Amino acid sequence: MNPRKVNVCTTSWLKGGLLWVSLLAPICSAFDWSLPEWLPPPPVPKNNPMSNAKVALGQRLFFDANLSGVGYVSCSTCHLPSHGFAEQRVVAVGISGDFHRRNTQAIVNSVYMTSLTWSNPELTLFEEQAKIPLFGHGPVEMGTQHHEQKVLQYFQQHPLYPAMFDAAFGPQDEISFDHILKALAAFQRTLISYNSPFDRFRYEHQEHALSAQARRGMTLFYSQEIGCGNCHSGVHFSDATTQAGFHNTGLYNMDGHGAYPEIDQGLYEITHNPADRGKFRTPTLRNIALSAPYMHDGSIATLAEVIEHYAAGGRAALTGAPSPLRDARVQAFELSTSDKQALVTFLESLTDETFISAGQHTSPFR
Repeated sequence: MNPRKVNVCTTSWLKGGLLWVSLLAPICSAFDWSLPEWLPPPPVPKNNPMSNAKVALGQRLFFDANLSGVGYVSCSTCHLPSHGFAEQRVVAVGISGDFHRRNTQAIVNSVYMTSLTWSNPELTLFEEQAKIPLFGHGPVEMGTQHHEQKVLQYFQQHPLYPAMFDAAFGPQDEISFDHILKALAAFQRTLISYNSPFDRFRYEHQEHALSAQARRGMTLFYSQEIGCGNCHSGVHFSDATTQAGFHNTGLYNMDGHGAYPEIDQGLYEITHNPADRGKFRTPTLRNIALSAPYMHDGSIATLAEVIEHYAAGGRAALTGAPSPLRDARVQAFELSTSDKQALVTFLESLTDETFISAGQHTSPFR
């Protein structure tokens, strides 16, 4: 792998709920992306250009528990590098012990996604999304709300942070949450994974990077009969990078009409369109072997069980009737035990060990 250096001079804006890239009025950043030839640089908002100083600040903030209200929960508490920036809990748990209704999404390669949550197409920027865990209260996540001055005072009196903020944003009288959010966003935009065994086989043409079993699983993955690649498409293994990729996979059918548990109706909660009940964004499959459990509610424990869910035409079909609201692309298929294992082996080949262990992606607190 010989990644190229790319100096980003693109900007982005919102149009129709999607993130578009503009080359008309570029804002050049002082940041070089080390990316392979086949991966384009990600879009960057013109009001938050990238810089090494800003990314370094964002990395430290991401792992600093003092960003939370009572000082013992950080962004990395739920987004752990060792688990592909997800976690092993079924659902996230907030600072006050509240259980969330959703599984923590892996944020790897999220910079390329058209939206940043399981089911809200309106959240497209890291700068806005971060306000939810920091200041949200339904349920409380980091609990920073009502502790803002305490948090800012900590950073202002810290021996390192004032100089880091000055380096990232220029000399300033006070540290602000606006700059905190921008630094966090800059760091998250660098969480790009592209050096898995699959990548070395597919893009670097290293014939021995994938085992025979993984290659067999890859053939099954992209086959018309199974069709995993229909939604988990492209270089990021998600159709949500080029469009609003929300789908009902037939996980539930509680009333025979496709009902999901009342606690979480997916995209329907935003659009109020009955056809959107149970629709959630297609997650990336990169580093998927590290981010169990799976689905929006963490209700499937293993990759093998995920395959059984899809082989049945949706898990609801295993105990009753298939959901009438499931996506038309989710159709039952038959696999032998060895075929299922081959598919799992292929999915495991999407793990990028260099990304997981890279110092720039791990805690700076040693």
